[in-house]
Amino acid sequence: MPARRHKRIKKSTQVELDITAFMNLMVVLVPFLLMSAVFTSINILDLKLPGMGESKPGEKKPDFELQVTVRKNALDLSDTQGGMIKHIPITKSGYNFVLLNQTLRLIKFKFPEKTNISILSEPYTSYETLVQVMDSVREFKTLQDGEVVVAELFPAISIGDAAKK
Repeated sequence: MPARRHKRIKKSTQVELDITAFMNLMVVLVPFLLMSAVFTSINILDLKLPGMGESKPGEKKPDFELQVTVRKNALDLSDTQGGMIKHIPITKSGYNFVLLNQTLRLIKFKFPEKTNISILSEPYTSYETLVQVMDSVREFKTLQDGEVVVAELFPAISIGDAAKK
């Protein structure tokens, strides 16, 4: 018996890709994801950290340098020329950043060209406290023409370790 070979005929049917269901899903999913996303903002402060060999022998110290020392029980505002300007003791609610800001406003009024300040902290000072001190010395809010305006105090901030008492 002769062997019969059956040739299979290939059907050349092209299937169309139906993406309407996927597009419907995207139309619903993308706005939902955008509405539920949490957008955060990151603020960056440009700090001036002292270098190891920055001071040269024969250079004189700056005339007037402000320093805020964060102690365990107080904030000490001082300068390099006259010493202690204000001792701000801690209150029941914590550090008195409002009084520090008001005192720095008075100093800024006397020395408007001055922009730099040093923040010195004792060991184990919390990060939150340092940030609040930096915010207090950098700017203040004032009312001008019926609008709240942010004014500059001492934006050039240096950070260091406080001398032991």
